[in-house]
Amino acid sequence: MVSGPERLLRHRDDPAHATFLELFFDLAFVFALNQLSTALLADLSIGAALRTALLLAAIWWLWVTTTWAADWYAPGTRVLRVLLVGSALGGLLMGAATPEALGERAGLFAGALVAVGVCRGLLGIVVLRHHPRRRRSLRILCWFTAGGLLWTAGVFAPATRVPLWTLALVVDYSGPSLGWPVPGLGRAAPEELRLTGRHLAERFQQVFVISLGELILTAGLVYSEVGARPAHTAAFLLVFATAVLLGLLYVTPAGQQLAPAIERADPTRLGPTSAYLHFVIVAGVVTTAAGAELAIAHPAEAGAVAVVVAGPALFLTGRLLLSAAIHRRISWPRLAGIPVLAAVGVLAADLPLLAASAGIVVILSVVSVVDRAGVLTARQVV
Repeated sequence: MVSGPERLLRHRDDPAHATFLELFFDLAFVFALNQLSTALLADLSIGAALRTALLLAAIWWLWVTTTWAADWYAPGTRVLRVLLVGSALGGLLMGAATPEALGERAGLFAGALVAVGVCRGLLGIVVLRHHPRRRRSLRILCWFTAGGLLWTAGVFAPATRVPLWTLALVVDYSGPSLGWPVPGLGRAAPEELRLTGRHLAERFQQVFVISLGELILTAGLVYSEVGARPAHTAAFLLVFATAVLLGLLYVTPAGQQLAPAIERADPTRLGPTSAYLHFVIVAGVVTTAAGAELAIAHPAEAGAVAVVVAGPALFLTGRLLLSAAIHRRISWPRLAGIPVLAAVGVLAADLPLLAASAGIVVILSVVSVVDRAGVLTARQVV
């Protein structure tokens, strides 16, 4: 007879598709991405970009840990509903605080993140009492508490907020790869951290589509404001082409093979690694959205080419490393595309943003075609 706590946990025969409430939770992430893109445009300096990356890393960590927790509980259970609704609220609060997260709203931003992590851990301890998986929740709670102390300290120490929050992220991000070890409890066994490959791959694809949606939404809103003059229209079409190419480069071929790779891999390796690399991919799309707004609004101006180029370059870097993690080999077209994009950023620094956008589309098109040809050749050889 199956015990009460056992019925709360996901089993291999449970549906692997995302639930309605998981998609509802993603809506909070949509809002947060929009806020981050706006914050990035407000200050284009390198320091401001790094601070925006810090905020994105915190919001991304909320999404990742919620997705992992949703994978560990059975679909349709009350505990999963509570977890997802609470996390959605936390994500909305973090998104609302994002414009002033390093200033007046630091308490709201950090408080929402810490509250979700701690409450999630406590919830697992309560509902899984007398079950071996309770130790997993206890280990994770200990790590979230340690990171939470650093997040809280940063709220009350504005002068050292950025270093303290950076250290908190180091603590948070290192836990899964180490198995969340805790004195007296040891390290989590691989089976405790096992993830459902089909579910996790689908969730990564969904959040990537959400980030692309932010790019398209930004492009559409800016284009509707500036009018349909030829230069603005050309920039808009180039941004749309960029979004299409990013989507194609994501799904072929590793994006389609992530699920079986996660199923086969050590859960302390590919599960966390795919989360970290998708952070780079999403960061690239968010940066692309900021560059798209500049290109559509000011197609004839120069001076911000680095922002327009940085997004696709970040995306290609994350996508290249994801392929390497899955296949243990390098995609040479994607690798070559990164320095070529950097060269465009240097050579087109004094050219209109429209010209830089056209160069990006050409480069991404070549990378996509050559990479696709290589995949087809490899399949024929096999």
